[in-house]
Amino acid sequence: MGLSSNFDIKEDVLIVRLSGELDHHEAEVLRNKWKDMIYKNAVKHVILNLESVTFMDSSGLGVVLGRYKEVLQLGGEMVVCSISPPVKRLFEMSGLFKIIRLEENEEFALVTLGVAS
Repeated sequence: MGLSSNFDIKEDVLIVRLSGELDHHEAEVLRNKWKDMIYKNAVKHVILNLESVTFMDSSGLGVVLGRYKEVLQLGGEMVVCSISPPVKRLFEMSGLFKIIRLEENEEFALVTLGVAS
């Protein structure tokens, strides 16, 4: 199926919307696009919307973790929202929710980061 990604910027927040399967085939392409968006724009925070992600493996988690570390260095925060049950389980098992906050939806995540939607 592959992966499609959509990037949107609201103030200093990069919204990353993914749909499809995030596996080792897609991870490198996503990593490069995502890094470009962070460094070519005045981004501090990231909202990762995983509502339409049907599958993610460890390489997908690696991409998320790598961008989390970059956002942290910028003094920002990463928030995950609208996560599907199988991907949520993967995040729970990996311990990512200990460092990345989960919010119900994109709108609420924006509010918690101080951006009115």
